[in-house]
Amino acid sequence: MDNKALTKLQQRLDIKFKNEQLLKQALVHRSYLNEHPEFKLGHNERLEFLGDAVLEIIVTEFLYLSFPDTPEGDMTNWRASLVNSKMLYEVARELEVESCLYLSKGEARDKNKKSRQFILADSVEAIIGAMYLDQGIGPVKKFILKHVVSKLDDILRSQSYLDPKSHFQEKAQEVRGITPHYQILDERGPDHAKIFTVGLYLDEELITTGEGSSKQEAQVAAAAQGIKKMSW
Repeated sequence: MDNKALTKLQQRLDIKFKNEQLLKQALVHRSYLNEHPEFKLGHNERLEFLGDAVLEIIVTEFLYLSFPDTPEGDMTNWRASLVNSKMLYEVARELEVESCLYLSKGEARDKNKKSRQFILADSVEAIIGAMYLDQGIGPVKKFILKHVVSKLDDILRSQSYLDPKSHFQEKAQEVRGITPHYQILDERGPDHAKIFTVGLYLDEELITTGEGSSKQEAQVAAAAQGIKKMSW
């Protein structure tokens, strides 16, 4: 990445780094160093570790002070929706972080959405860690409130803070007075790459099925399909 791209990224972040090397390091994926051992900077995982903690405390403080009458459990769900990889991936997309990443040739070619989503989400945490070291808490807080916490209204409106299983269970208990249960219907594939098919039931009624590479993933997929089918 040239200096021009780094300058443009800082403009999108609305922060001018005192030490641009920190921002640069926040964009270095471990795979890049495997192909470029001479590269002077390390990968971004330590910055990601720091940024994760900074992000969580700022979001937690905002929720605690803004919603004095809200139970801990609700705030925990809201926070999880604000700081999860899906949300941070959206932030990375809005800020066009992907064009600035240092990736190996293999990672750069791999457009697998799931793996790239995690890399981009991690890079946002690393950028937050770099900001904190370079600028202190004030500018970081401003950034997080603008780009992350601002999404809370949409989360509350759509109730997306509830994972599909929790959402389906709440609605099933409210509308039908029944707690849903899941049953494994099929397992296929080798041990290292199994695919599970799970049925979602209300009493004995099969509502829908879902597939996934783990039982939990299959249950979530079934619940998501159940929400659509029941218009919940």
